[in-house]
Parts: sequence; structure tokens; C-alpha cells
Amino acid sequence: MQAGRFRHFAAVDWSGAAGERQAGIAVALCGPEGDAPRLIRAGHRWSRADVLAWLVDALPEDTLVGLDLGISLPFADSGAFFPAWDASPPDARTLWAMIDTICATDPHLGATAFVDHPEASRYFRRHGGREGERFGANGQPGGRGRFRVTEHAQQLVGCKPYSNFNLVGAAQVGKSSLTGMRVLHRLGGTLPVWPIDPLPATGSAIVEIYTSLAAIEAGRSSGRTKMRTRADLNAALAAFDSPPFHARVPLSDHTTDALLTATWLRRAATREELWAPNALTDKIARTEGWTFGAI
Repeated sequence: MQAGRFRHFAAVDWSGAAGERQAGIAVALCGPEGDAPRLIRAGHRWSRADVLAWLVDALPEDTLVGLDLGISLPFADSGAFFPAWDASPPDARTLWAMIDTICATDPHLGATAFVDHPEASRYFRRHGGREGERFGANGQPGGRGRFRVTEHAQQLVGCKPYSNFNLVGAAQVGKSSLTGMRVLHRLGGTLPVWPIDPLPATGSAIVEIYTSLAAIEAGRSSGRTKMRTRADLNAALAAFDSPPFHARVPLSDHTTDALLTATWLRRAATREELWAPNALTDKIARTEGWTFGAI
């Protein structure tokens, strides 16, 4: 493992909301030498297509990119993403392709067509009290929904994950995850996605991140992971031995999430144990993926 070889560290706070340009998307980058993180295109209202183009055309060499979304859906709990659906994909990359194909006419890399699909909708909790009969654990309705193995690991370090099959509520990540999977499919393998792909010996790579993990490691409580002031951000950055963020730009919880997590990635990438979680098997890697930092 040569996890310490990366020269740049990027974090993308993502959004699955409807529409082209999203206030909830922010991109931050830092180098390896202890410099303060910076925002990419500060003040720009990003679209999902913009982020895809940046990853393809403008990403610095040897960058570890963290995407704040779920890179797959639960599989291990039921032996399938969609048990009882004969078209259920066998692995994450096939899942991405399926979602992108079904959503081909959705604008702005949206995923409405997939969650409204007559078969797929049986597994999601949607707005308006629409809950598929197979949303819950063991193929039953109700409850918090199904979770990946990595989300159980997130809970052990104090995070409060939501099921990627849940599309309701301010903290849900289902829409972000599904739209993100369309982006991952469109990258076409040009950027490896760990652990679905092996970590390459050279070049850039993508990992799934959960920004709350970075905030908790910086000393924030699990109920106070969001930062909206420069003072809170700089106190958290100091926990990772980073200089303060001085750029005079408006801050939101999305930009602070990206700035702190890019800085956390710089330190976390050198920790060999984070690349080898105890519960991560080859099959889980191919199907569910993993959240970097959850062990």
C-alpha cells in the first residue's frame, strides 16, 4: 500500500437536489505540505455536470478525491441490492450503469426516473408518504431502512447514518448517492473508485467520504458537526495542524464541510489501517463499497 503517495487532497460536498445548479455543492483542495485548504471556484454555483468536468479535465495529478455520497446501496444484508427483482445488478459498477441508463432522460444528472421506476420504487421511501413495501430490513416496510456494512461501522465512531434507500428528510443522502452514481458511471473508469477498484500505485483516485467523520475527529460532537462560522472552521482546522482559512469569501456548512474534509484527507490518507477495515471483504468491496475512515 502506498497511501502516502498522494500530492493533493480534494473534498466534494455533494447534492442530489432537483435543478441544474446547487448551493449545496462545494469543492475544496489542499496540498501535501501543510498549507491551508482552498475553495475551487469560490462563489461559483456548481452543477453536477461541472464537477464531472472538473474531475475529468482539471483535477491535479495524484489527487485523492473524497465524494460526500454513498457510492453504492446495501447488498450484504439480503444478498442483493434489490432482492426479488430479477434485474438486480451483481455489483456496484453494474448498478451505476443501470441507474444511468434508466435516468438517461433526467436532466442535470438527476435520478427521478430510477426512484419512480415501477420495480425500483418498491425499495425506496419517497416523499408524500410513499414507501415501498421492501424498504425496510428483511424486505419488510417501515423502520430506518437497510444499511450497508460500512454504515454500521460509521455508527460505531459516533455518526448517525441514514439508509441510502431513504429519500425523505433534510439529512437523507439517498438522492445524493443516486445522482453521484451516475457521475461515477460517466467517469468510465478513468478514475479508480476505492474499494470497488483497487487503489492504484500511481495517479488519482476517488473515495467515499462522510464529512461528519472529519468533524468528529477534529473534536466536534456528533450533534455539532456542521460549522457555519470562520472561527469554528479554523478551530477544527487547527486540530489537523492546518493554518487557518483566511480567504474572504462567504461560508456555509457546505463550504466548511469541504474545506475541513479535504484537510482531514491529507492526514487520514497516510493511515494504513483506514485502507484495511476489518469488515471489508472482497465481495463487500465489489458490491457495497466503503466509507473511507470508517473502521
